[in-house]
Amino acid sequence: MNFDQAFDRLLGHEGGYSANPADPGGVTNWGISQRSYPELDIKNLTREQASAIYLRDFWQPLGSAPEAIKFQVFDFAVNSGMQTAVRKLQAAIGVADDGHWGPVSAAKLARLDQNDVLMRFMAQRLRFWTKCSAWPAMGAGWVNRGAKQLEYAAEDN
Repeated sequence: MNFDQAFDRLLGHEGGYSANPADPGGVTNWGISQRSYPELDIKNLTREQASAIYLRDFWQPLGSAPEAIKFQVFDFAVNSGMQTAVRKLQAAIGVADDGHWGPVSAAKLARLDQNDVLMRFMAQRLRFWTKCSAWPAMGAGWVNRGAKQLEYAAEDN
């Protein structure tokens, strides 16, 4: 799977303009939130602009990580922020969860079984969601998203 395929998958959960007051990200378009990118005209954001942001800020930071894992982190980062997604991946692989992907985290990931990492990462994600204040309003949608991510993980592994 390459970035373009991952982006197309992501848009199965994201896409289009949304101003849901229950969404912690606030106003979004293509999954890009006004809260994270206050300088952008979110309402008029194009698919191409969103793709460029995702490639630069969500896909490339994990470097040479296996694409199945990169996709899961990418999806979680769009849902909960890149630093949170990286912290939960770091917790899943047993390194300091400082939210900054570097050589120590990359080396540890390279030594672990991909399937084990995918399952541990999803466990971290599920636990994170249940602690969010938006869980009552958004929880069912997040769980459905997580179920789809488990299917993708099985397909990609």
